[in-house]
Amino acid sequence: MKNIVMIIIKKELARFFGDKRLMLTAVLLPGMMIYLIYSFMGSTLSGLFKSDSDYRYTISTVNLPKSISTLTGDMAADFTAIDVGKIADAKIAIAEKKLDLLAVFPENFDVQVAAHNPASGETAPHVALYYNTTRTESSKAYNLLTTLLNTYESSLANKFDVNAGEDPFNLATKKDASGLLFSSMLPMLLMIFLFSGCMAVALEAIAGEKERGTIATMLITPVKRSELVMGKIIALAIVALISGSSSILGTLLSLPRFMSATKGMPTAFYGFVDYAMLAAVVLSTVLLFISMISIVSAYAKTVKEAQTSVMPLMIVVMLVGVTGMFSGTAQTETLYYFIPVYNSVQSMVGILSFNATATYISITVLVNLLLSVACGFVLTWMFNNEKIMFNK
Repeated sequence: MKNIVMIIIKKELARFFGDKRLMLTAVLLPGMMIYLIYSFMGSTLSGLFKSDSDYRYTISTVNLPKSISTLTGDMAADFTAIDVGKIADAKIAIAEKKLDLLAVFPENFDVQVAAHNPASGETAPHVALYYNTTRTESSKAYNLLTTLLNTYESSLANKFDVNAGEDPFNLATKKDASGLLFSSMLPMLLMIFLFSGCMAVALEAIAGEKERGTIATMLITPVKRSELVMGKIIALAIVALISGSSSILGTLLSLPRFMSATKGMPTAFYGFVDYAMLAAVVLSTVLLFISMISIVSAYAKTVKEAQTSVMPLMIVVMLVGVTGMFSGTAQTETLYYFIPVYNSVQSMVGILSFNATATYISITVLVNLLLSVACGFVLTWMFNNEKIMFNK
């Protein structure tokens, strides 16, 4: 009994350590990917609290007093004095993310502060700071100036107020706020759902047939290998899209309930063009995922091996999807849209945050389609290679 157990143990260990691919995917890659993921998330999260050292905040001021002006010398900001009549224009610029901050001081601020007696019960001089929470630089400029004013105010024993009253100082529109929330959440979910759907159908379709031996029957038919590959990829893409659509639909249907818990943020800002661009990106991404997973499936000997081999690719997709949560806005450099998978995430972020351009969407779709075609050629070559298809 013990001898049989030991023989089985030795056999399984020999099989495991003798298979270099299994060693790589089951032992080395998981540790490497976990390390990379946590390192990336650590650097990304720490980067959220750091400002660009080269960036200078743009701040417009009305009646900026000398007492405050002398304290702003160390701020990495460009202060521009404007007249009272241009306040409305400055607010529009902040809402459109063209200006970081507007600081409005009462006329003769220093005189009023010096004359104010907190014990008298009279209204203290009021400083209004207008900003946009959906723009990172605007929020940081607001926090910096607020800290400066609060520190100065503390030294004067509460002789003026900052952003008191019911005036809306946060000039981010509901549309911008809605776009920021959706663009930080949905791209990652979409990428995970789409990849999971593709993986569920592609692995069994090729590796499963290889394991059962039914792939041999198909390969001896007079059908061209390229036609066989194309038919499989298209059919798998359709099935994967249907599979992922149920998860996507469930997410979209749950958004109204989620919004009800966040002050009823509206979801009706997206129009036909937005959905059409999103559909184009999703379709091209599904085709790319199916093509890549099919290559992994064709290389594997069994479904189990295919599942193990495709896990690093899934982790990479999840990792890239997470970048959409921290980007805030889509990339504005064309080069990023030539990077597979990352271009799809950035295109989704751009669409959902209302910053998408037809050029970037077109580049993303074209790159995904070209790479899918390239993967199709690779898969055709693999189908023509008997060593790969018959596990020789």
